[in-house]
Amino acid sequence: MAYLNEIWFILVAVLFVGFFFLEGFDFGVGMSMQLLGKDAHERRILINTIGPFWDANEVWLITAGGAIFAAFPHWYATMFSGYYIPFTVLLLALIGRGVAFEFRGKVEKASWIKTWDWVIFFGSLLPPFLLGVLFTSILRGMPIDQSMNMYAGFTDFVNLYSVIGGVAVTVLCLLHGLIFVTLRTEGDLRNRARKLGQRVLLIALPVLVLFVGVSILETDIYTVRPIITIPLTVLIVVCYVAALFFMRKERDGWTFLFTGAGIMVTVTMLFTALFPRVMISSINHAFDLTIQNAASGSYSLTVMTIVAISLLPFVLGYQIWSYYVFRKRVSGKEPMTY
Repeated sequence: MAYLNEIWFILVAVLFVGFFFLEGFDFGVGMSMQLLGKDAHERRILINTIGPFWDANEVWLITAGGAIFAAFPHWYATMFSGYYIPFTVLLLALIGRGVAFEFRGKVEKASWIKTWDWVIFFGSLLPPFLLGVLFTSILRGMPIDQSMNMYAGFTDFVNLYSVIGGVAVTVLCLLHGLIFVTLRTEGDLRNRARKLGQRVLLIALPVLVLFVGVSILETDIYTVRPIITIPLTVLIVVCYVAALFFMRKERDGWTFLFTGAGIMVTVTMLFTALFPRVMISSINHAFDLTIQNAASGSYSLTVMTIVAISLLPFVLGYQIWSYYVFRKRVSGKEPMTY
């Protein structure tokens, strides 16, 4: 049942698409606290815009990791052992961010409030940057041997291409978060978020162009499946140009739709270029991890498919309902509960 390998690769891709779309604006709002919030009260309003959602959005990343562990154990073992230090930093950033959300509302001393605000800022900045570095370095190739062990040095993780990829993901998340703020707030804060979003978008477009240019030189993204990846790249640019158009028209809903679509198409393009590989070896392409040699047995994949089909509608239904319940704008007059 080889088709199950493909189904689970697509499912993992969908989980990461959902994660970057949902948690992307969470990270963006967290970063905007130090760029947009003038005082502690405004920063509290920004926190409240994502208060009901941020923890559920992070579940998409946990689920994606769990899906990789169960469906592609060799991929999981190679990636999580090879990226041990970056993943540790990522985990600490997410822990600090979650703790800061809770503790900030339980202190009254201004210095502690400011401290937790900075923890939220860096806890929102580091994860998208590190995940951008991770995905771009996977596309570029890592030193994986024939035993599926990865022995990477500092420059394998941190190089021109991976840093540009990390910056690109971070900027896109910041932009997505600023547009989310325009949907969830009122008055001057909303207007300032829109103006800052326009400036960030004007930075994001050249960063994306630079990322595409370096990708042509450093990877095989545009040679493996050019019929798909080139149109997807054009579509990404169209999404952000459309976002700029609607942003200037103050059509915040359409703007958010297109910034979200830009992120979703970007992640889709990366997984499309990777398929059927899951990790690329810079030593020898014969050592690449693929959906065949990294996958679990057919029985495990069959059971997982049945469980996923049974539970996924409930999970999606719950999350859609939570967004519906907390759909109203945050004015700053309601109790600051998050």
